[in-house]
Amino acid sequence: MAGPWADLRARLGDASTHRSWSIDANVELEELARYWEGRGLTPETAREVARQLTERDALAAQLEWEYDFEEPVPATFPLWFGVGAGVAYMLGALVPLLITYFAPVAIEAWAILGAVAITLILSSLLWSRTGQLITRRMLARTLVVGVLTMAVSYVAGELLL
Repeated sequence: MAGPWADLRARLGDASTHRSWSIDANVELEELARYWEGRGLTPETAREVARQLTERDALAAQLEWEYDFEEPVPATFPLWFGVGAGVAYMLGALVPLLITYFAPVAIEAWAILGAVAITLILSSLLWSRTGQLITRRMLARTLVVGVLTMAVSYVAGELLL
């Protein structure tokens, strides 16, 4: 069985070998049929859809209706997510670092605050639109957390140095 579930099946092994997974197939088929009835199908059509989906790919049918899985996350997803987050943090840290290096000492703190605020605004707008999130809420949360974090860092730096 090829397809998006092949990798998941390979990692999980054969379901029949796991005693905890030995569930009555008729019960699962009836649950799946009730799901499709709830989606607006007649009971006969729902049973037929459940039967056909189970015959074609029982694991995919169950995961889709029970957990709303359309396809499994690739095994490399966490790695690339971590790499992307690391690059994003590196680029974010580069802004104040460059300002510290190039800006005059007299305006350094204000320049960093302004540049980081602008960067937070731009990244919040980008990611709220990309992730289809509420822009105002994302912007407010990001600015409050970012500016408070910078304020705490600044006060800690002043007290310790």
